[in-house]
Amino acid sequence: MAKQYKVVARVASQKGTCAAGHRVGDEFAIENCTPAGMCSWAFYTIFPFATVLQFGGAFPWEDSPGNAVVACPDSENPVVFELRRARRKRKLQST
Repeated sequence: MAKQYKVVARVASQKGTCAAGHRVGDEFAIENCTPAGMCSWAFYTIFPFATVLQFGGAFPWEDSPGNAVVACPDSENPVVFELRRARRKRKLQST
């Protein structure tokens, strides 16, 4: 069975007026569906990066192998999310 890590997205910065109302410090657990209260456009942007972290991957341009920084696609009112891989692991069921 593969091991899957928990990934948390935290709003690190926000400029302008976010249509979804995100504010610095907001946190969301990233799984397979858009978390309650999270802008779906931000989730669609974050999801590929979160999936890499969930399965133990890393990005060579990041300082820490368990983190990623991702910005939402609204260039007029950008929200920047810091993704972090949590220590807790959960086993996935094989099908």
